Amino acid sequence: MKIVIVSDTHMPRMAKQLPMALTPHLSNADAIIHAGDWQDKSVYEKLVQYAPVYGVTGNVDEEWLHRRFTKKILLKIDNVRIGVTHGDGKGKTTEQRAMDLFSQEAIDILIFGHSHIPLKKDKDGMILFNPGSPTDKRRQQQYSFGLLEINDKSYTISHLFFDSKK
Repeated sequence: MKIVIVSDTHMPRMAKQLPMALTPHLSNADAIIHAGDWQDKSVYEKLVQYAPVYGVTGNVDEEWLHRRFTKKILLKIDNVRIGVTHGDGKGKTTEQRAMDLFSQEAIDILIFGHSHIPLKKDKDGMILFNPGSPTDKRRQQQYSFGLLEINDKSYTISHLFFDSKK
């Protein structure tokens, strides 16, 4: 199973369309995970044309998205347990807020966004993963998103980086 992971698309403010570097991966995805800050429902409407979309809300999302999604989801795909949240809030780091939200859950991967900073690290056997942003790289050198490939109990998760959001 191939899953595309995005966050912080901030559309249409930061881009009018999905980046060309992202769309071929969406075309052969089995699912899409969005870790919040979509901005408006047009992002969901575009993504769901490619594959089923699982997501959470962020701090800049319109009301429609807050009615459709929650701040936290727990997914089990094959035998991989995935927690997803945006990571916004007050105090602590984005990473720490995300971990605190899932402190009572046994998960393999924790996906979050908010900082726009790509991250992949092992924390006591759990992978912390921030895909970065495909449309708003802020101070990063490149735009980015994530790919998760699951084969029964094993998985690989990685970033894809690119230079243009067009």
